[in-house]
Amino acid sequence: MTTRGRLFDPTFGAADLAYELSDQAWISALLSVEAALSIAAADVGLVGASDADSVAAAASALSRDGRIDVGELGIASAAGGNPVIALVTLLRSEVAPRGVAAASVHPGATSQDVMDTALVLMLRRAGDVILGYATSSVQDALDLAREHRHTPMAARTLGQQALPTTFGAVAAGWAMGLHRATSGLRRALDGLTVQFGGAAGTLAAVHPRGLDMADALARSLGLPQQTVPWHTDRTPFAAVAAALGVLAGAVAKPATDVVLMSATELTEVAEHSPGGSSAMPHKQNPVAAITARAAAQRVPGLVSTVLVSMAHEHQRAAGAWHAEWETLTDLTRLAGGAAARLADCLGGLRVDRESMARNLGVTHGQLLAERVTAALSVLTDDARTIVTEACRLDVPLYENDSITEFLPADRVRQLLDPADYLGHASDIVDRTLASITGSESS
Repeated sequence: MTTRGRLFDPTFGAADLAYELSDQAWISALLSVEAALSIAAADVGLVGASDADSVAAAASALSRDGRIDVGELGIASAAGGNPVIALVTLLRSEVAPRGVAAASVHPGATSQDVMDTALVLMLRRAGDVILGYATSSVQDALDLAREHRHTPMAARTLGQQALPTTFGAVAAGWAMGLHRATSGLRRALDGLTVQFGGAAGTLAAVHPRGLDMADALARSLGLPQQTVPWHTDRTPFAAVAAALGVLAGAVAKPATDVVLMSATELTEVAEHSPGGSSAMPHKQNPVAAITARAAAQRVPGLVSTVLVSMAHEHQRAAGAWHAEWETLTDLTRLAGGAAARLADCLGGLRVDRESMARNLGVTHGQLLAERVTAALSVLTDDARTIVTEACRLDVPLYENDSITEFLPADRVRQLLDPADYLGHASDIVDRTLASITGSESS
């Protein structure tokens, strides 16, 4: 078996996806479609049942025994612009000694029918793996949200401490984004149907049984039926590409947070199996989060390629269709790899409550300047100016004379308690849990 990146696939999370998106997977999927075409034609009376069985058996044997040299098939495919023509020639030569007519192989189909349907099979299979990773990350994020529903930490906006929040609310945000993206990918994958339209999308070669044969082909492959052929309507593949792009973005969000929160100056979280450095023994790098981000960052360009390639001219595109094959498989590998690495990151993520509490205090209470301003504004019209000036000094706000002139120091200390200014953080956790799982935290 060959893959597109045996050296780097494990690093970027695609090791388990490698086979599903490999050259051999392409060949197996193409042969599965060819076998199903003959069976479907037999179901509607266009091919003899024994011939269809012979074709299916030969296709299965070719897929199973490894007799097809990928390199040789690739060279043979160049003349026709896709591997279907060469593969059909090989399959016909396999069944001819059994008296199977050439017309029993590839009945009524065009190369695009076989390529598109094979890609549908591959995307749905790989998609199931990716959904598993993403669902695992959603659950891990929900578990973190539930466990840390009341764990205060500093919220940060534009790179600066803003107000207190809870780590539970942060994790709930991760979970909701991943859940939405996972649901979108599931819908897009469910929208991938069989493709069968014949030479120009009219099924003329198998009329009047063409639509029946298309439905039989779908049943044989376990795919949803098409409504009509979609040779130049690329919305099904575009929807999957876009959904994978959204998932990659949803993965990159918590991965980025973990990288930042793992910094030496913060140490608020740590991966359960951090990576080391070849030069610096002290390093504990959040490698899973880092490589999840790296894989995710390569996705948007591929999504763009798929979307640009939607402009298929007339009834068969010259180039735009061909541009999809490797782009979609690469895109799936990268988005799936990012999801896999995030699952590694969030599974067993260690949370340091003490570091979160320490970081809440590094500004000497300035984190809650908003709350002090609100209390002071009842007593003076200069509240904002007073608190703004006080924040420029490296002393706690409860020791600032301009503030304690109006508010007792003990009252200011009370106002500066992060645990007493968390807004609806716990409610956000509860609503997230209820929305995704139907349960609430206690």
